[in-house]
Amino acid sequence: MSKTEKQKVKRRYERELVKLQIELVKLQEWVKQKHLKIVVIFEGRDAAGKGGVIKRITEFLSPRICRVAALPTPTERERTQWYFQRYVAHLPAGGEIVLFDRSWYNRLGVETVMGFCDEHELIEFSRSCPEFERMLVRSGIILIKYWFSVSEEEQRKRFEARINDPLKRWKLSSMDLESRRLYHKYSEAKDKMFAYTDIKQAPWYVVDADDKKRARLNCIAHLLSTIDYKDVLPKKIHLPEPEESIKYVRRPYHEQTFIPEIY
Repeated sequence: MSKTEKQKVKRRYERELVKLQIELVKLQEWVKQKHLKIVVIFEGRDAAGKGGVIKRITEFLSPRICRVAALPTPTERERTQWYFQRYVAHLPAGGEIVLFDRSWYNRLGVETVMGFCDEHELIEFSRSCPEFERMLVRSGIILIKYWFSVSEEEQRKRFEARINDPLKRWKLSSMDLESRRLYHKYSEAKDKMFAYTDIKQAPWYVVDADDKKRARLNCIAHLLSTIDYKDVLPKKIHLPEPEESIKYVRRPYHEQTFIPEIY
């Protein structure tokens, strides 16, 4: 693809992204007005682009309404809790959207492949998870689950790009490198996960993520299509003029500490 063609593709992507982000703002206002509770789960292989689409979704939304839950490694105390307990604390109230950047599916993914859970815990999760999600849906939560699929070759390219870019190297952990070695075991774990948890009430939606830009657009467009919302944004806003000044003497500027103007 020539430089000119790449520029055309980029401009088209940016135009389409802005259109979708405007719709996300409309969705946000609808969620707020109707007190909806939405949970969106983003799962998939390392370097599949989950973080990229989450960033574009949240870019123009209010963090008071749409927030990201990216939980760290469980503490010793959390390891003794009911498995779903620490995730329940992050579920939305009315008028909120929560995006899970990885979720309770760690148990059927990294924990299974890396041997962090035993056979009993795996079996119990496989039995409990569908019931847990059905319970969430019955409670009024709109639950949407995405799996970002990336080919072995594309994952390799993205890992190498992270290695060679000091701004992205922090994204590459020892667990990421190990996941590369265990690529095929992760494939097996994903297939088993779908077999257990691809349920009617909360199906899995697969995003072909080899092309990051197309994946972002397709995922956001699909997310918008799953919720029946209307445009309730204010049609016209009047900007008031400042009230007349009262007898008040402001503190002199020279008594305030300003940061250096380097730029």
